Formats: sequence, C-alpha cells, structure tokens
Amino acid sequence: MANPSSSSEHDDFLEDGIPHVSVKEYITGFVLSVVLTAIPFWLVMAKVLPTPAITTLVILAFAMVQVVVHMVYFLHMNPKSEGGWNLFALIFTAVLLVIVLAGTLWVMHNMNTHMMPGAHDMHRMQDAVQSLP
Repeated sequence: MANPSSSSEHDDFLEDGIPHVSVKEYITGFVLSVVLTAIPFWLVMAKVLPTPAITTLVILAFAMVQVVVHMVYFLHMNPKSEGGWNLFALIFTAVLLVIVLAGTLWVMHNMNTHMMPGAHDMHRMQDAVQSLP
C-alpha cells in the first residue's frame, strides 16, 4: 500500500481523475469572485474611468477573468486533470467567451445606433407636439 503522506502528482486526484478539493480553494474562489464583482461595480458607480467605452472594456476584462476563476476554483478544471482534456475545454471556453462578448457589444452598439432617436429627431418631435392645437 502506498504511503498516504507521499506527495506525488497522482495524490492530487482521486482514482477516477476527480481532483481533491479543500475548503481553502473554495474560499479563495469565493473571495476572488467577490473582488472581481466589487471592482467593476465600484468603477461604474464612482465613474472612475474617463469614458464609458473604457469602463466597458475594463468590465469585460474582469468578466473574462471571473469566468476563468469559476472554471478553476469551482469546476476544478486544470491542465493535469482528465488527461489534459480540461485544458482544451478551457481554451474552447475562452474562445466562446470572446465571441459572445464581442457579439454582445456589436448588437448593443447597433441597437443604440439604429433605434435611439438622434438630437435632430427630438427637435422635430418637440416642434410637432407644439404645433398641435
């Protein structure tokens, strides 16, 4: 029987490839998640950054980091487990995340551009309302 105090790579995982988990890892993940949520909230509420575009990019960066934190600390995905296949899942998730975030920004920008009335439209509407009997 193997010595339970030996520290080999195999000891980090259970027999079926599931990693050992400690409360410390969950607490670390939770604290990182709270911090990665609180900082963007503060950036928006305090209007720290000069433009909304920069604020949006910073928030998106925090969101991407938070997805990785959740994958590592709560889903226990790392390059060693599952024979390295989790690394491919992490790369796929990162690519998918970039596509979703870029698509969301593109859709929101187009909706803002094409659906919001411009200043000239607002003046026309005010003139039309004032000319009503």
